[in-house]
Amino acid sequence: MIRAPFEIEMIAVLAQAIEVSEELISDFYKISTSEWKRYRYDIQSLKSLDEEEITDLAFAQIRRYVRRPGDKTRGSEPGDFFKICIQDHVIRRAVERDKDIRLFPLTAYIITHELIHVVRFAKFIQRFDSTAAEQDAEEKRVHALTYQLLQKSRIQGLPEVLAAFKDCRTMENFLSDQIFHERKQYGLKDHQE
Repeated sequence: MIRAPFEIEMIAVLAQAIEVSEELISDFYKISTSEWKRYRYDIQSLKSLDEEEITDLAFAQIRRYVRRPGDKTRGSEPGDFFKICIQDHVIRRAVERDKDIRLFPLTAYIITHELIHVVRFAKFIQRFDSTAAEQDAEEKRVHALTYQLLQKSRIQGLPEVLAAFKDCRTMENFLSDQIFHERKQYGLKDHQE
């Protein structure tokens, strides 16, 4: 599979989808601008990902780190940092495969879905480290919440995305940096949801 990253125009569409999704999530969860600082996350597309942050099996991969990669923080500043790793090549393949699916509504759906996960993890509504059965149940809950939130939205092309992915349960993978290194050390493969 060719892992073609988004082109500049597509990155601009992704940025717009992120902005819309963050606003929708802010309204839905009643999160003020200052409260967003509690939700330590970043959203990166394929060009900015490390090899272990790339998958060919999902639209996104959520990585949990003890702190933001590359940050030098004091020992008194620990905390989960979530990195939403957008899989450009998988998204491009979906858009190319289905002519009714456009990039903006699909990325708005994906980002909204992932941000719901981040909020739920940060508010301790759901544990990040959980069993496969718990992850499956969480994915169903978040899928339903995403659908509920977006079905009222006026994003052009979104009804086609909601219809196409209404039964989809594999949106992303959850990986912790500790789990990844343990799996790598023992030669285990990453869990694909």
